[in-house]
Amino acid sequence: MKLGYFTERPYRHLDEDVVLKNKAFFGVPNSHYDEKKGAHDYNQFIDEYCLAEDVGFDGLALNEHHGNPYCMGAVINIEAAVLARVTSKAKIILIGNPLPVVKHPLRVAEELATIDNISEGRLISGWVRGAGSEQFFNNANPTYNREMFNEAHDFILQAWTKEGPWRYEGKHFHYRHVNPWVLPYQKPYPQQWIPGVLSPETVLWCAEKRYPYLGLGSALGATCDLWDMYADKAAELGYQAGPENFGYLLPVHVSDNAAEAQEIGRGYTFGGGQNGFSRPEHTLPPGYNSKGAIRMMAKAAPGSSWLGIGKEKLEASRSGKWQEDQDFEVVKQKLWSSYERAQENLQIVAGTPEQVIPKIKAILRVIRPGSFTMFGVQGVASDEQRNRSIELLGKEVLPVIREYAREIGLVDSFEREPGSVKLAPGTKREPVCDRGAMKELGMKVA
Repeated sequence: MKLGYFTERPYRHLDEDVVLKNKAFFGVPNSHYDEKKGAHDYNQFIDEYCLAEDVGFDGLALNEHHGNPYCMGAVINIEAAVLARVTSKAKIILIGNPLPVVKHPLRVAEELATIDNISEGRLISGWVRGAGSEQFFNNANPTYNREMFNEAHDFILQAWTKEGPWRYEGKHFHYRHVNPWVLPYQKPYPQQWIPGVLSPETVLWCAEKRYPYLGLGSALGATCDLWDMYADKAAELGYQAGPENFGYLLPVHVSDNAAEAQEIGRGYTFGGGQNGFSRPEHTLPPGYNSKGAIRMMAKAAPGSSWLGIGKEKLEASRSGKWQEDQDFEVVKQKLWSSYERAQENLQIVAGTPEQVIPKIKAILRVIRPGSFTMFGVQGVASDEQRNRSIELLGKEVLPVIREYAREIGLVDSFEREPGSVKLAPGTKREPVCDRGAMKELGMKVA
């Protein structure tokens, strides 16, 4: 199993009421930004990743968002280039480049190849469609989002493998001269992990490409549904999906004592947390989601998915009403209640090492991923509190989880190539998750 560390790199110097008044992180005026504090944060997060490598994490994960203080990572390839030079062992995991909003796949191909060379082959390149608000921020037409994603992805793989120079004329991208001189260190190119929330199209696309699918904190039941969808498609294509085909990213915070862990862990709901990432009109622009994805959102429990793409926000986008209650103390109490529910549902794990280990084991037992990435706390946690969590995870949690993963056979995509386990025609596929383990946890099974 590959164990990764991830942080959204939040701007930690903003009053929560500013976010609540804006009803989202996206669109908070940048007049609140202090460049000296921001510079400190950027360097702290680089130091965190170096610390994570030192204590034993196998991978360092980065993502990209624009126009908000929830995530300071606006250009992940720059951050990845820094990490490629200042680290030496850990994989550099990008989750990922938002291809439809970058609008220049040849430039992306060059940047990633450069990072792979500097790191001497440690890059894992992930692709994303970009959150709904990214379409708004980058002036991208959401209706063309998926087809632009597919075309850009295919073009980049050609740029990495097809001898140049050559000309490219596609529907959305056009190049007179394709001949990138810097090519990936890894041959033919780096592994690709594809993150997703509730889009069935993304899951099926991953299965067709034999790419590992990285679930972003979706509820365990919904995650099992996605895993099964992937595995069914894999069986149609003649292979058995396994742990090597799946990864999972989850908020995990550890402190020396339980009370402190709970207090710091509240940072996951700061300003509404991931469910307050953007307002409905920015989260769900017309044409961005398919009917299938919208149906899955409608079934999701309120507040149960990444970046708030769930039933509550879907209903708000239809009604035009969203968080009308302006009594911030009432809103904060609701956020505290949602924090409690998320822990009960194992969508946030916070506590001492002794408390979090059995919860992580339970999650692994249900969804059986080959990679598990721990998402550092949000909010206003100090450098010392964030660093201490990483230290405790490395010293007390990772060794136990790594041994448990070996016991239950959770191989990763480097130990076993995704799609390499052939399935004879007419053969019934093996299960890829354990819904029975959900019952044992007292959780509802569909």
